[in-house]
Amino acid sequence: MSSTPIILWYRRDLRLSDHAALSAACETGRPVIPVVIRDKSIDALGAAPKWRWGLGVEHLAETLAGKGSRLIHRSGDALDVLQALIQETGAGAVYWSRLYDPAAVSRDTEVKSALKAQDIDARSFGGHLMFEPWTVETKTGGYYKVYTPFWNMVKGRDVDAPLGTPSDLPAPEAWPESEHIADWALDAAMNRGADVVRPFVQLGEQAAQSRLGAFMAHKVASYVAGRDIPGQDRTSNLSENLALGEISPHQCWHAGMRALNEGKHDAEVFLKELVWREFAYHLIHHTPRILDQNWKEGWDAFPWNTEDTAEVTAWKQGRTGIQFVDAAMREMYVTGRMHNRGRMIVASYLTKHLMSHWKIGQAWFDHCLIDWDPASNAMGWQWSAGSGPDATPYFRVFNPVTQLDKFDKNRDYVSRWIAEGRRNPHDDALKFFDAIPRHWNLSPDDTYPAPVVPADEGRKRALSAYENREF
Repeated sequence: MSSTPIILWYRRDLRLSDHAALSAACETGRPVIPVVIRDKSIDALGAAPKWRWGLGVEHLAETLAGKGSRLIHRSGDALDVLQALIQETGAGAVYWSRLYDPAAVSRDTEVKSALKAQDIDARSFGGHLMFEPWTVETKTGGYYKVYTPFWNMVKGRDVDAPLGTPSDLPAPEAWPESEHIADWALDAAMNRGADVVRPFVQLGEQAAQSRLGAFMAHKVASYVAGRDIPGQDRTSNLSENLALGEISPHQCWHAGMRALNEGKHDAEVFLKELVWREFAYHLIHHTPRILDQNWKEGWDAFPWNTEDTAEVTAWKQGRTGIQFVDAAMREMYVTGRMHNRGRMIVASYLTKHLMSHWKIGQAWFDHCLIDWDPASNAMGWQWSAGSGPDATPYFRVFNPVTQLDKFDKNRDYVSRWIAEGRRNPHDDALKFFDAIPRHWNLSPDDTYPAPVVPADEGRKRALSAYENREF
């Protein structure tokens, strides 16, 4: 066993630095065989996250090649693939970084059990989170249901210092055969949208580190005032890289703490955002129903629309006639991401003004976001709908018109993303029409629509339904 190879199974941890499983494998001095597997969990991804994962995998393969290593690509059932690789290479161990959604936990539990039964050293490591979900408990031993007490519990905890990049990646004497990622056609569902979104992608570990460094140097000091202004680039934009593990939360946390210690007090709010992500995974671990069921009891009877009505179609197409909503949706189609203030507005409008189920929005974001994250997406939608974990009263209904006046006073955001009715539309506003499906048959020469549901009318309708709910 002392000289047999170790298979390193990459999933959503596409980096070399601060990678506990990789570091542990390299420290043994044994040959390391990095592997990526296209199993049913990858095939089930929506168009944008599947495409973005493929880009990340290709970049990781190039990085490993530059270190004298390789990334082996295989497709099929994860256990079957790993067992075949063990047979081909004589590997005595399989290492991987933990994931926390129910499907991944079930798969990984089966894999670990089966491999150990064959005397294979199967080990899982942390790295996707700063705090393993089962290590954060209330004083009575339960889990946290509200964010603020969760933050108060973890904010003083020690976060492991990031690990460095291994200096040497020992290679096996012979590499196993690898499939070609191009044959997987991970970009197929993106169609022409891939060419539109690609220039906005910041790909790989080095780009993620550059993003973090630039944010800490130039933006974090004014983060509180800037993070809600969608027309300006004043956030970290790290969600894309965190989602695929091109950067670790430990690295982000320690950079934020350094900034805080340097007197950049707004860095604490950035740290709170990192812990908000941790809270989402805390809940997905303890209450996995948050992914596909109303988190709060009694909400199954709420009269949400569950169909793709004409109003829902207008929401998806960025044609609601509500400028903040439409600008945010169009930003998503062009960049693959959406400003956080925009996410709150479009989610509130769908679930409150249009009275449509949060699952419709969750599924659409699953399809369209390159920074898709199962826990954050589910919690965000349920938070907006009122059915999720939130200390704020259920009757919070964002007014998308007054929100625009507050956070986009000069209409920088709207003018960047909405082309109709403008003599010289912004290039990004025009790119929207190149990104969307052709069968939508939309043109920048179209007349901008009147609101499908006006802000005041939608608010009254939502509040009436909430007040008369039968919980």
